[in-house]
Amino acid sequence: MQLRGRRLVLVAAGLLALAGTATAHGGGLSSAPDRSSSIPTWLFLTTGGGVIGASFILASFVTDRAFIRRIHGWRRGGEVVAADALALVGRVVGVLVLLFVLAVGFLGPRDPTYNAAVLVVWAGWWSGYAMTTYLVGNTWPVLNPWRSVARALPSLDRSYPERLGAWPSVVGLLALIWLEVVSPLADDPRLLAWVVVGYSVVTLAGAVAFGEATWFETVDPVSRVFRYFGRVAPLYDDDGVRLRLPGAGLDEAKFVTTRAEVGFVVAVLWVTTFDGLVATPLWRGFAVDVVESGVPAHLLYPLAEVVGYLVFLGIYWAAARYSKRHARTYVPVESLAYRFAPPLLAIAAGYHLAHFLGYFVELSPTLVGTVLAPLSPPAPVAVVLPGWFGGLELAFVILGHLLAIWVAHAAAYEVFPGKLQAVRSQYAIVLAMVLYTMFSLWIVSQPYSAPPYVS
Repeated sequence: MQLRGRRLVLVAAGLLALAGTATAHGGGLSSAPDRSSSIPTWLFLTTGGGVIGASFILASFVTDRAFIRRIHGWRRGGEVVAADALALVGRVVGVLVLLFVLAVGFLGPRDPTYNAAVLVVWAGWWSGYAMTTYLVGNTWPVLNPWRSVARALPSLDRSYPERLGAWPSVVGLLALIWLEVVSPLADDPRLLAWVVVGYSVVTLAGAVAFGEATWFETVDPVSRVFRYFGRVAPLYDDDGVRLRLPGAGLDEAKFVTTRAEVGFVVAVLWVTTFDGLVATPLWRGFAVDVVESGVPAHLLYPLAEVVGYLVFLGIYWAAARYSKRHARTYVPVESLAYRFAPPLLAIAAGYHLAHFLGYFVELSPTLVGTVLAPLSPPAPVAVVLPGWFGGLELAFVILGHLLAIWVAHAAAYEVFPGKLQAVRSQYAIVLAMVLYTMFSLWIVSQPYSAPPYVS
């Protein structure tokens, strides 16, 4: 597992520019485009939900198990020349980028639109690089600078509490997104640099205490996000770089095997939604009403994030229980939940692409300019998006859901011997996907509204 992704570096390097990357929620770095549409909201929401429902009906006609296995089992690829040397180059590049971010964050311009550290973290890594992990392949095990440093440090090899499983990574992911939303990390380069220092200390301390492999494969939320997104990607490492159809990596019986791992999949889905939800006019009005009713402003966002996550998690487990009921099976609810959770990652990837692609395109000229001249950057230049770009964002949401429907359909035919059982098992899952589709489409259609009560 330590060498996972090393052979992807050469192939991915040639595709990164074509991968379609984006930025995270970046505060005031960019003017948000007007996403208002002449199409009535109720019409495109019901149309999007109807498309997902219709795709389930169409997928139900595909009952040939051998055909489904051939599609998901299709693989091509081979060895990469000088894989060890490429892995070494990747590790060096990752460490140099980390040092660059810290140096420019502390010493560069204070204006975030001129500071390369802010733009590299948001536009070039957290969302931009994240998109390459599901559009191309997961090279993070090689590029991860903290893992490269951890390899050179001694380890205490303490036993990791198995009962915790992936739950620390769930908490870590929710904490990172909360910090990103409520703090001025996109507006204050010095604060961003200190947060990177803090993350580095915690991460390296954990790797020293429990071992590099245990920490980055079990606890570290960033590594787990990229690894899970890598299951959506067409390229993966298996004794060489291999090519598969997008989403085929999600259809593996042993991918998600615990409640904690289900919890992390749902957390990935929720945080991509939460990051967009807090930038809508509806949230702004709701937040103001809640705070004016007496709820402390500093508790608003953590409470909303945790409650929203628990709602998403509850909906998913309810869907799994109804899946068992409709399928009339003795297969445990937990087994169904484990098998049907991975398709949700395709939904998260589609929404992530829809929500952040335009943001990256706007900021890309400024990103390049600040990286080339970090201490004396040129004036920011923004790309004006064409009017049709909003339709492209909606298409990404729907495509992610269509892929999820197909992967769940294929998984059902692996779990159940009967065709009718397989179809019935998907009723509740598809209903949850339809509702989430409509919710996602609504979010990406909303004009940007600055979240209130943030630093």
